[in-house]
Amino acid sequence: MTDEVVTWTREDRVVVVRLAAPPVNALSAAVVAGLERALDAFDSSDARVLVITSDVPGFFVAGADLKAMADFAPEDFGRYLEALRRPIERIAAADRPSIAVVEGQALGGGLELAMAASLRVAGRDARLGLPETRLGLVPGAGGTQRLPRLVGRGRALDLMLTPRTVNAAEAHAIGLVDRLVDAGGAEEAARAWAAGLAALPTSALGAVLRCVDDAHDLPLAEGLAREADRVGELFAGEDAREGVAAFLAHRPPEF
Repeated sequence: MTDEVVTWTREDRVVVVRLAAPPVNALSAAVVAGLERALDAFDSSDARVLVITSDVPGFFVAGADLKAMADFAPEDFGRYLEALRRPIERIAAADRPSIAVVEGQALGGGLELAMAASLRVAGRDARLGLPETRLGLVPGAGGTQRLPRLVGRGRALDLMLTPRTVNAAEAHAIGLVDRLVDAGGAEEAARAWAAGLAALPTSALGAVLRCVDDAHDLPLAEGLAREADRVGELFAGEDAREGVAAFLAHRPPEF
């Protein structure tokens, strides 16, 4: 389907969302609203994986819509920020995996969008950063919270205080990017990765996502308790019964 600056297509069990707002894929109100509608479509489907990519050469997303922000009163900025955070938090909270495809620049709100995804694939020409301090601001759509969780406190401070962008190789080395591929190959790699994930049961994928989040957010004992609860629930479900039966019968499982 299409929403002018945002399109989405269903490919078997994967939904691919494309951002297409040249020249730099700024997160305008129209892009944010289109992303919300794409997520509505994903949420209402039985697809198992979400892929977020760009149709604008050289950019994943350059960041917030600074041209619009220049005329904002404080209350306008508050409304814009609230609208921007909604789809980003929906992606982060989803019980189905998501993959961000980063080719070219992912800056500011663009990197915050990518960090909300479960996983990130980058082409070798990608550049990533949170340059908000140059504007007298700080990242406001989750960047100050998610970046330290991905790369550690010191590296996060380096990136946000400096502020500087990192190339794809450094981003991969510090854990900001999960897979690094040749420039131009990130979407193909992400779609192949998504297809592999989509062959697995949503129940198990969702449990992994939440358990890993618990590892960041909870004391070890509480995280272990939640892990035990989830695996017990999974064991009692149909997916686990099918998975075990298929393994013992030496056949592919049917999830």
